[in-house]
Amino acid sequence: MAFAGTFISAFPILLLIWLMTKKQAVPSHIALPVTALLVGLIQLFYFQADGRLLIANTLSGILSVLTPISIVAGAILLNRVLAFSGAESVIARWLESISTNAVAQLMIIGWAFAFMLEGASGFGTPAAIAAPMLVGLGFKPLQVAMLALVMNSVPVTFGAVGTPIWFGLEALNLSSEQLLDVSSQTALINLAAAFVVPIIALKFVVSWALIKSNILYILLSILSCTLPYYFLATFNYEFPALIGGAIGLMLSIMLAKRDIGLKAAEQDAVKGEKVPFNKLVIALLPLGLLIVILIVTRIGQLGIKGLLTDGNTWFGFDIGSAYFSVSQSLILSLEGILNTSVNWSYKTLYVPALIPFLLVVLISIPLLKMTREKVKEAFVDTGQRIKMPLVSLAGALIMVNFMMLGGDHSPIFLIANAFANVTGDSWSYFAAFLGALGSFFSGSATVSNLTFGGIQFSIAEQVGLPVTTVLALQSAGAAMGNMVCINNIIAVSTILGIVNKEGYIIKKTIVPMMAYGVIAALVGFVLLLM
Repeated sequence: MAFAGTFISAFPILLLIWLMTKKQAVPSHIALPVTALLVGLIQLFYFQADGRLLIANTLSGILSVLTPISIVAGAILLNRVLAFSGAESVIARWLESISTNAVAQLMIIGWAFAFMLEGASGFGTPAAIAAPMLVGLGFKPLQVAMLALVMNSVPVTFGAVGTPIWFGLEALNLSSEQLLDVSSQTALINLAAAFVVPIIALKFVVSWALIKSNILYILLSILSCTLPYYFLATFNYEFPALIGGAIGLMLSIMLAKRDIGLKAAEQDAVKGEKVPFNKLVIALLPLGLLIVILIVTRIGQLGIKGLLTDGNTWFGFDIGSAYFSVSQSLILSLEGILNTSVNWSYKTLYVPALIPFLLVVLISIPLLKMTREKVKEAFVDTGQRIKMPLVSLAGALIMVNFMMLGGDHSPIFLIANAFANVTGDSWSYFAAFLGALGSFFSGSATVSNLTFGGIQFSIAEQVGLPVTTVLALQSAGAAMGNMVCINNIIAVSTILGIVNKEGYIIKKTIVPMMAYGVIAALVGFVLLLM
């Protein structure tokens, strides 16, 4: 019976992967809703789930689309404003003046810049900002999408000022010493993986010959982010990615300017023309403003984060089948949807859509002297790009809700428990893959830690493994799962205008994810010996 339940739970996921990766791949806006429907039917007829609870989770999933789609729309809109105003081409010329070497450009923007952005915001912001910049430099969108997904893994553990650690593991009631132990061990695993993962990511875009001839620069750029990242993680779990990325970005630019580690033979004869300083400042101002706003609204000590996330009710009223409320910081909430335990909320001011994306767009329009026609074109283009992803994301989020329905008897927990029972005391070799599974489903390292942190804790205690090491493997796995996460793939594809390539991307990005998992297992083994 247990085997049957596990197989039935896993079947929709296997079907989804097959549908999206077969030769004639089914588009995600069809495959995901179909899979969600299948999981719903399994819940209803096999697990005997309450029909009203299923409908409530369906409504919650549809409403939850507002978070990722508003972020994606904001990112696309800003990108369109920069492109149509000419600011994007100015930035591209400036980057070419630093170095015309493709590897240097990819490491500066796709690695170090994205590393810093992940530390500040998370929510898929790095790919949303960095990927279009790389396409603006002439790199192909599909290749850039894969590079962006793979590169944005190492910093994810400490994304959005450490949310996956301090919030994702909050329910486990760990001591501050234990949290720091998890933090430092996770950073060590990620540091080891960083020697391999960015190199595989580069291979999606450039040749092995170009990578090998510039390997010294690549390693220096990697270490310029990951060494301060690891050092900070030994005593802090909020700022490793943010500060590590900022240091790495400055050092990567400095190294590229001096051609350190870059093979001269691979450089073009002449660097790009020098961009007038005043033009460059104006073109970079929207991005600079975006980063500043992200940082000041994410660091709790500055006080603004508290204002944007104030959950105290401003007003609310019963709408018959749920209670709708608006908080002091305009958080929209529905509690008790269809009189069940299912809730939904949207942090209007904290989700990086209105602030900073729309705010920066509104400031940029007059700053970049855009005409009314160009502004209209930017908004229309944004609207066109998000139509199909709305359906895909709705299917994905409803499927996730259904997979998690049932607590300890939910399909996702049956799969996890079966995985743990098969591996026994060798669990440390596989713990990271459970974390990745959580991110694959949910699109969030934080949600993966929230979902599987408890089961990882229990498994560690049952088989006699150090709890903090197993949780570090879970956290590293949740970060590596970003590479194959359906929500992230849909988001970056939408931003770059890529259509019906989700399955192809998963087939490619699963390779570096598996490599990451093997490295995590090896580092975990070493940690257990210490």
